[in-house]
Amino acid sequence: MQKLPPSSYPDPKLPKADTALNLNGQVAIVTGSSSGIGQACAVDLARAGAKVVVNYPFEGAKEGAGATAAAIAKCGGTSRLAMADVSNEADVQRMFRETVEAWGAVHILVANAGIQRDACIEELTLDQWNAVIAVNLTGQFLCCREAIRLFKKQGVLPEVSCAAGKIICMSSVHEQIPWAGHVNYAASKGGVLMMMKSIAQEVAPHRIRVNSICPGAIRTPINEEAWKTPEAYDALMGLVPYNRIGEPTDIGRAVVWMASDESDYMIGHSLFIDGGMNLYPSFEHGG
Repeated sequence: MQKLPPSSYPDPKLPKADTALNLNGQVAIVTGSSSGIGQACAVDLARAGAKVVVNYPFEGAKEGAGATAAAIAKCGGTSRLAMADVSNEADVQRMFRETVEAWGAVHILVANAGIQRDACIEELTLDQWNAVIAVNLTGQFLCCREAIRLFKKQGVLPEVSCAAGKIICMSSVHEQIPWAGHVNYAASKGGVLMMMKSIAQEVAPHRIRVNSICPGAIRTPINEEAWKTPEAYDALMGLVPYNRIGEPTDIGRAVVWMASDESDYMIGHSLFIDGGMNLYPSFEHGG
């Protein structure tokens, strides 16, 4: 067997274990980071050393974005606010452009922004369908496309990262588990699955890494009705074999790892963080 030349074996760009989780010198954009999972991702990335763009969709969410920025400052991090509707192409392009103008580059995108507009199928309106698809799927497409354009232009900077750029799409257990009464939401997350994998396949040769995280039941405002009372919480635990609700930082810590060089060989993967919800626990005793 012919040996690879020394210049490519071993790969000189492989990370050193003692520096892999250090995101110093990197810039991250986290969409929908004024609350919930996005807020935890932004704070945890900042704690790891990244400068973080805290995105919020409209003026009414600015207070929450400010709370995220305050939490980042408290842990010694750096952030800037960016109001942008991710379903609006011009807003997305402006957010990336202003980030580069302020900080010179973008290295990490967490495409997290998402909404729900729930209704049973016969009552689901076209406006409800379009609103969810626009933010949850089209919004991720627009952000991923803009990030990839920039990552290709920047190239690999070994002193910063093994990769030219890292994208983490926020999906859901419902890219796999059907969800009656939430057809638009489940369809949007199923779309994120194939969008993420198709993009990952296309851009991997450019050393751009694209993956997804699939949260299960996480304690956030969007699903407060599922955990805010003891009765609701007990019912929810019937779907979670690990018998606890997830906390936003359960996702934030995973995002830091996926953005770090320690996960450099992870491409096109959906990482389920759900306490075992995707194991269909109702079948534990034979269904």
